Amino acid sequence: MNGLTDILFSSVNMPLTVLLIILFIYWILTMLSGLDFDLDFDVEVDMEVEVDTDIELDTTLDSGNVSFDDFANAEVKKENILPNRRKDLKWWQIILVYFNFVELPFMFTFTFWILCWWFLTVFFTNFTHSYENSFGFIIFFIAIIPSLFLTKILTSPFKGFFKNFSKKGEESLDLLGRRATLLSNLSGDKLGSVKLTIDSSPINVYAKSLNGEKINSGQEVLIIKESPDKKYYFIQSYKTN
Repeated sequence: MNGLTDILFSSVNMPLTVLLIILFIYWILTMLSGLDFDLDFDVEVDMEVEVDTDIELDTTLDSGNVSFDDFANAEVKKENILPNRRKDLKWWQIILVYFNFVELPFMFTFTFWILCWWFLTVFFTNFTHSYENSFGFIIFFIAIIPSLFLTKILTSPFKGFFKNFSKKGEESLDLLGRRATLLSNLSGDKLGSVKLTIDSSPINVYAKSLNGEKINSGQEVLIIKESPDKKYYFIQSYKTN
């Protein structure tokens, strides 16, 4: 046991081992209690979707809060990325699409990636007895690439499950007239997401400003109506007298 512990918490393997432990704790707490955990910064994701263009993601870090649950449920809908315009995507967007960070909850795919990266690094550093030297760090960085491909293979079977699960869950809920919290700045035709709680369960749905008015992230909004294609909702600022 001491030998295994020495390998897992060696100078090469310790970062991924600790990160994996944190991820497992996160998933256990999420499944048992559904609690949200706030960090010291805010991640705002602005998604611009036009009729004949693809998604543009703009991520900025500002002082504020971000919920782990937002990351766990964050996803990019594949139907919003037009196949014939994929050449216009940024390189990191292409990577997200190819390695299944699209249409799957981000934290789900991210956990699989870290698990695969950790397994390959531990296995090969143990096999070569390099978990305490510079050659082990070379293995550590090289393992990033095969771990991504392994993640793609392992997560692909879950695409259908999450697609059907999300579709059935949203169809069974009546969201019209409910209050929610906006998670990203909106104006014009920008597509963002809002978070609301139903029966103690947090739910994220896509939304657009009803009249194109500017609505700031964190503001309370009212869900007015569903889009004709049933892919998002129209919202407006909720103002109390």
